[in-house]
Amino acid sequence: MFTGLVEATGRVALLKERGEQARLELEIPFYEELELGESVAVNGCCLTVAELGEAVAFDILAQTLKVTSLGELSEGKSVNLERALAIGDRLGGHFVQGHVDDTGAILDLSPMGQDYRLEVSLPKEIHGLCLDKGSLTIDGISLTIAELKEESAVFWITPHTLSATHLSEARIGQTVNLEADLLAKYVQKLTPSPR
Repeated sequence: MFTGLVEATGRVALLKERGEQARLELEIPFYEELELGESVAVNGCCLTVAELGEAVAFDILAQTLKVTSLGELSEGKSVNLERALAIGDRLGGHFVQGHVDDTGAILDLSPMGQDYRLEVSLPKEIHGLCLDKGSLTIDGISLTIAELKEESAVFWITPHTLSATHLSEARIGQTVNLEADLLAKYVQKLTPSPR
């Protein structure tokens, strides 16, 4: 379980295919604090530490490569990082599982006064789980939807969030991982569909 508050950014040291799977190695600022088997959210994807060193290694399953943007990473690319929530920690974002539901694309990232306007495309299934002022996780960042459009969502990004995440290096068209709010998914599952 995570909060969607990015703890640090890291850099891709290596992404190597292993058949249908892959090995991802990251330069992580807090690598000395990690343990084998620990969960780390990498761009919002919950991954397990497989090997420790100055570059921390993660094994990525074929399914994860298929439904996330991790397969598009390349050497030197910046990634958002968050360690799992510890009991007693503050919950400043929202409940995030690190289970990516789908991907979208950055449609806009432009300065507006002191802040930034971020617009991300939403697949139909994700759009149905969103509402104005609701939460959506974009590449592991807990964000509040400022405006829900027909096929996208708009977010206002503070200068701190821009500089503390990989958004400072993001580009238009970039694929991002999306995780809908956990409560919205449960409500949808428990609500009978109209006949």
